Amino acid sequence: MMPSARRTRILIVDDSAVMRSLLRSVVAADAQLEVAGTAVDGAAALQSIAALPPDLMLLDVEMPVMDGLTTLKRLRAAGYRLPVIMCSGLTQRGARVTIEALSTGAADYVAKPTAQESRDAAVRTLAGQLLPKIHALVRRTRAQILPAAPARPATHSAVAAAPAILAIGVSTGGPDALEKLLPALPAHFPLPVVIVQHMPALFTSMLAEHLNKSCRLRVREAAEGLAVVPGNIFIARGDSHLEVLKASTAGHSTTLHLTNAPPENYCRPAVDVLFRSLAAAYGGSVLAVVLTGMGSDGLAGCRVLREQGATVLAQDEASSTVWGMPGAVAAAGLTHRILPLSEMAPEILRLSAARPSEACALREAAV
Repeated sequence: MMPSARRTRILIVDDSAVMRSLLRSVVAADAQLEVAGTAVDGAAALQSIAALPPDLMLLDVEMPVMDGLTTLKRLRAAGYRLPVIMCSGLTQRGARVTIEALSTGAADYVAKPTAQESRDAAVRTLAGQLLPKIHALVRRTRAQILPAAPARPATHSAVAAAPAILAIGVSTGGPDALEKLLPALPAHFPLPVVIVQHMPALFTSMLAEHLNKSCRLRVREAAEGLAVVPGNIFIARGDSHLEVLKASTAGHSTTLHLTNAPPENYCRPAVDVLFRSLAAAYGGSVLAVVLTGMGSDGLAGCRVLREQGATVLAQDEASSTVWGMPGAVAAAGLTHRILPLSEMAPEILRLSAARPSEACALREAAV
């Protein structure tokens, strides 16, 4: 009989006995997972981690003795590279600390269940959020990362145009990726920037606040009717789709529009919604970038953009936390270039500075 595959070992770190019990139940319900151990604070976790050792850590944000952010920083300083998922309460402080943790090396987060009718309901809610993330992150960690295959030449016949707007779609691993990419854009960057990052409303406002401290451009959460002009980075508000529409009044060519239409790809905001609106408002004058994330949100939107002649870049597998979203776009042959995150900003600057004829030549030279 063939030996069974080793189960993924999870370390649970939370000061709440109730939350530790819920997380134990979630892990125990999945035959591919097992609890490596539990700890009531970050200090206890760091003391025990070498003896366990876990494949992934579930880490509470707010704890006595040593909080989640301090624990994460000390974990990384000690050389441990295992994926960490933060477990955050939906509070102002919880969201702010979670964003900082995500921007400094945590892979993802889950929101602690609130106002559940029963313990079983809380476990189901938590499992629905947590299990897909655990499996995606562990697959990514264990997989052998190979150089990404070049995108297939596109067959679309639309004529390319110089970009008039930069659009970014991102999910798992996004805050860390954005923390590396956006500060590289100079104060004179000529394009407005619109971003969909999969997060709840409280978290997207905190993300914008956090990024605004490190960026030369103004970063803010999207709001209804704002003019889409250079000098600004707009982050879609959680639980609202973001669209860019042609303005109905003189003075500004496009404005932001928020909608509560049903989720797409299980997401609201969804990258596909934003990208479709950009195709309608800008035609081929869009530079679309798809960064790290689970799932395939952005794939359909990139297809529409390519039909209009827009330019599409995707993050490569080796630098992605999860190569779901950019991998789907790359596999469909919709990308002009597949780049490591470290090379994304220089390519964006190269393309955004080009005149129309130059943009077409530069873009097509990379296919």
